[in-house]
Amino acid sequence: QVQLVESGGGLVQAGGSLRLSCAASVRTFSTYTIVGWFRQAPGKEREFVAGIRWSAGSTAYSDSVKGRFTISRDNAKNTVYLQMNSLKPEDTAVYYCARANAVRILTTPSLYDYWGQGTQVTVSS
Repeated sequence: QVQLVESGGGLVQAGGSLRLSCAASVRTFSTYTIVGWFRQAPGKEREFVAGIRWSAGSTAYSDSVKGRFTISRDNAKNTVYLQMNSLKPEDTAVYYCARANAVRILTTPSLYDYWGQGTQVTVSS
C-alpha cells in the first residue's frame, strides 16, 4: 500500500517562506514516477502547482508560482520537497502531493493515482 505523507505547512506572513515535504511510505518512486504538488483553496478546484520526474529530475511549474516555488527530490529519503518563497495571501490553500506513472509531467489531478492527506498553508497579509 502506497502512502504519501505531507508535512511542513503552517501560518506565515506574506513574503515569507515554507518548505513542504512529501514522504512515501514504501519505495514507490521509480523510473516513470511523476510526483506533483497540487493545492485547493476553499470553493475552488484543485490546481497543479509543480511536478517533478523522479528519474530525470525535470520539473514543471504553474505560471502562478514560477520563480517563487522550487520542487526537488531526495532519492535516498524517498521524499519530494516544495520550497515556497515570496508567499502571497493567494497561495493560501491545502497542499497535496500525488504520484502518477507517466513519461511526462501531468497537470490533471485525475491522472494521479495516489494522494497524500494534505497540509494547510495559510499566508497572512
